[in-house]
Amino acid sequence: MTVSFSDIKEAAKQHGDAILHTQCCPSHPLTQCTGIEIYVKYENRQHTSAFKVRGALTKLLTLSKKQRSVGVVAMSAGNHAQGVAYNAKRLGIPATIVMPDSTPFTKVRNTTILGANAVIEGATLNEAAQHAETLASKQGLIFIHPFNDKCVISGQGTIALEMLADVPDLDVLVIPVGGGGLIAGCAIAAKSVRPSIKIVGVEPELYPSLTNALNGETRPCSGSTLAEGIAVAEIGDIPLSLIRGNVDEVLTVSEAAIENAVAMFALHDKVVAEGAGAAGLAALLEHPQHFFGRKVGLILCGGNIDARMLSSVLMRNMVRFGQVITLSIAMPDKPGQLHAVSGICADAGANVLAVEHSRFAMDLAASSARLDITIETRDQAHAEGVIKKIKSAEFSVSVKELTK
Repeated sequence: MTVSFSDIKEAAKQHGDAILHTQCCPSHPLTQCTGIEIYVKYENRQHTSAFKVRGALTKLLTLSKKQRSVGVVAMSAGNHAQGVAYNAKRLGIPATIVMPDSTPFTKVRNTTILGANAVIEGATLNEAAQHAETLASKQGLIFIHPFNDKCVISGQGTIALEMLADVPDLDVLVIPVGGGGLIAGCAIAAKSVRPSIKIVGVEPELYPSLTNALNGETRPCSGSTLAEGIAVAEIGDIPLSLIRGNVDEVLTVSEAAIENAVAMFALHDKVVAEGAGAAGLAALLEHPQHFFGRKVGLILCGGNIDARMLSSVLMRNMVRFGQVITLSIAMPDKPGQLHAVSGICADAGANVLAVEHSRFAMDLAASSARLDITIETRDQAHAEGVIKKIKSAEFSVSVKELTK
């Protein structure tokens, strides 16, 4: 089974006003940070904050009146779920979504808010898929696969059509890879419009499924990743057949790079990206030598990240760059010592975030106490200046190391 350029153009025509033509424009902050000319396709501003509505709508529009009345079932870790739920509600089609138990709460909530019946089943996408197929068989529902479907792939490919309409001279498209539907559709569309364009896939190091498929490798695909939306252990057969010959390179990225990319989108580009949505930027951060001197298009494919997780990523980013540090200070156990240390921090312009005072540190004399104080500073140099001032007041100071 194949997908043609005409299939993708027809999908775009059928979408009409039901799908947003999201902005694709230069990101000056990210270009300045990386030294690479970056253009971002902001699919986090799409309906349901992710690109998945495109393929879901394309598939649902093919259903007969009888099929629509019976309903559909899908399996998803979140964005496909919301894409199916959103469009099914618009078209009056009953929808059931099977989601693995690792799915972020925000994606489960949003799926039910959109009117679908969310069923939590299985520890992995494969287990969720098996349950969805069982429901389809027992109840006569139409199973809408998130990536191994010609119509879904055609719908996702409309992203590349829009990108090259907005920025015709892009040299490279960097595309997150989960099951392969997004990169398969976009590769066909992009190569048809601009044959010289380079297509680069990006997947988490923990889930190198496309790397395995293309290189005949058997690297493990497992573990907890911030990019749970592309944590797929096996590429779909249909996408893989389209990827071969159309994708030029596949890169893997570390969890640290994905985390850093999410933080950069928030802090520099002022937009919210989930882990999968930030995978393209992570590739530029970890493999910059592949992109220097080229005009690079990134697809920020989704922005559905839990508020708690985003908060954690941003705080960890501050720790990583020395803006939040915890100092362990040994001091005489007598009145006024805590006041003295906090006064030094205040005078130096540091913000005290947390304080823990202990009189029972067994490595100290009974007449001493330990103060663990967490402070916020402007940068690493500022932090070092605060430490120097505390030491000059004759306190013994060490920086508590955090596990990276």
